[in-house]
Amino acid sequence: MNTCCRGSSAHRHSVRRAHPSLSPVCGDYISMATEMEPSDVIRLIMQYLKENNLYRTLTTLQEETTVSLNTVESIDSFIADVKSGHWDSVLLAIKSLKLPDNTLIDLYEQVVMELIEMREVGAARSLLRQTDPMIMLKQTQPERYIHLDKMLTCTCFDPREAYRQGSSKENRRQAIAEALVREVSVVPPSRLMALLVQVGSMRIQQYPDEPPTDIETSGNQDTEMEKESFPTQLYRHIKFGRRSHVECASFSPDGKYLITGSVDGFIEVWNFKTGKISKDLKYQAHDSFMMMDDAVLCMCFCKDTDLLATGAQNGKIKVWRIQSGSCLRRFEHAHNKGVTCVSFSKDHTQILSASFNQTIRIHELRSGKTLKELKSHSSFVNDAFFTPDGFHIVGASSDGTVKIWNTTSCQCIHTFTSVSRTPDEPVNSVIPLPQNPEHFVICNHSDTVVIMNMSGQAVKTFSSDRQQRAHFVCCTLSPRGEWIYCVGEDSVLHCFDYTTGKLQKTLTVHEKYVIGIAHHPHENLIATYSEDGLLRLWKP
Repeated sequence: MNTCCRGSSAHRHSVRRAHPSLSPVCGDYISMATEMEPSDVIRLIMQYLKENNLYRTLTTLQEETTVSLNTVESIDSFIADVKSGHWDSVLLAIKSLKLPDNTLIDLYEQVVMELIEMREVGAARSLLRQTDPMIMLKQTQPERYIHLDKMLTCTCFDPREAYRQGSSKENRRQAIAEALVREVSVVPPSRLMALLVQVGSMRIQQYPDEPPTDIETSGNQDTEMEKESFPTQLYRHIKFGRRSHVECASFSPDGKYLITGSVDGFIEVWNFKTGKISKDLKYQAHDSFMMMDDAVLCMCFCKDTDLLATGAQNGKIKVWRIQSGSCLRRFEHAHNKGVTCVSFSKDHTQILSASFNQTIRIHELRSGKTLKELKSHSSFVNDAFFTPDGFHIVGASSDGTVKIWNTTSCQCIHTFTSVSRTPDEPVNSVIPLPQNPEHFVICNHSDTVVIMNMSGQAVKTFSSDRQQRAHFVCCTLSPRGEWIYCVGEDSVLHCFDYTTGKLQKTLTVHEKYVIGIAHHPHENLIATYSEDGLLRLWKP
């Protein structure tokens, strides 16, 4: 888990490191449901235990059932750690694996040898004399054990003496990597919960007249949507510290939580009905929180899962599991400047990010590698997303343009300028319209919002009819797209009716500059947050 206690600055920056690993949610759950062996069921439970860091329970289950779970979340990352000698990560990864004795002996022998090379003699001696693989080596191959023991007492490390018969450290690492890769496999995360949801859906189709049984998961739930209506009153507020304020916020896809990212790097999960930190999450109950090393500028949920991607001012991206607070993947060099937005691909295998460095990049979740870079904007890229079909990427920039790229070729195929009164004004955001995926809402630094299609044609425009026209700074849509909400530099919320095009309501939401706005996924509830250190919730 990569968490930190909210307290002193020293605590805030002493972030515990964890394994970066993530696999996309995928697989044919229907076939799994109809053709599962008892051992497969046990492995599903084991995987759930592993994902939630319940290692003692996992070990007990493995011992009592003799079923093993030889999985890692990314083979590429696992093998890269072996070849790079990141043995702390490797030993943590194999903690729950059942490996052949010879493979374990070779692995531990190499770890001991490299600790000796680094003059970490105490750690090397402990591994040599206290671990099961090395004790087994002493009993079965005493000459190899004696060789290691002698290396401990050498005043200097001689590679020719350490690696006999023409071998080398790199060759040994390669051989160990090849042996390990034959023993492990990759599985998608959250398979158990996804399977339960899938089985529930199949049962509803098979027995439509039977009352449904609720299965609570962290993913998106079918919730009856209430009639959409604009806010008129303050529902609740959350006050942050004097030196802290919210930089980004999002409701979880199931509507249960409100998540905030702050200028001090904290990522907090809130019960928005009480305005308090959500204590049903164990890590937050113990005053530990997800955290970035710098201000959290953006976040995005992966639909139908509890995975959350966050981007920071220092150019880093992290992917979290909300239920456990664990960091599943780090992109340490996603950008060399602040990350302005993040979004998941339709199949959950990639993350799209934009940055102050004028680029948009595509990152692979499984390997943690940056796959592609899109360069065409001449200023900050403020927003970007995959189109629903995944064939295109839409980006919005402070250079006043909206650009569309082909996802496969990464070629910019269209460049549009907003049709507002000041077309060269920075574009704050571009949001796909829920009721028409071919249309998107463009909010730029003006008093006009534009609905544009993929050909660059303006379909509708919405303008403030107030005498003092303040430029818009942020925008969001209601879940079905019936309402468009924009906040101006004067901290006034504008509520536009999409059907009529009319401005139906204005409401002053803060005293200071408003940073952002977010809408609940199925309730008439809006969150606004400002430099005044307040997050306010509004309802009809």
